[in-house]
Amino acid sequence: MSSTLMLGIKNCDTIKKARLFLAERQISLEFHDYKTSGVPVEILQAAASQLGWEALINRKGTTWRKLSPAQQALQEPADYLTLCQAEPSVIKRPLLCHHDKFYVGFSAGQYAEIFGVA
Repeated sequence: MSSTLMLGIKNCDTIKKARLFLAERQISLEFHDYKTSGVPVEILQAAASQLGWEALINRKGTTWRKLSPAQQALQEPADYLTLCQAEPSVIKRPLLCHHDKFYVGFSAGQYAEIFGVA
């Protein structure tokens, strides 16, 4: 496995921007599309342990807004895990793992800092 893993949805605009940023700087990564390949439980749990479940959930997206109040009433880690597996689009994108550290979202400044590039 590459020392950099990006998880998300291939057609997401933010994913496209992040991948382009890295490609332009010749930074290789492994990409995991959780729409087509599912959500790896062990990666989600590791990311949640570093960042917290709240940081992983996109509460502004259309997938979240379409959920029922009962589905949005997340209390326990198992609730978050079940939701992320059932509705992977609620996970903020991209979810990046670089040298065993997790990051959520994309900004050129943040990625420049993570990868030590301009």
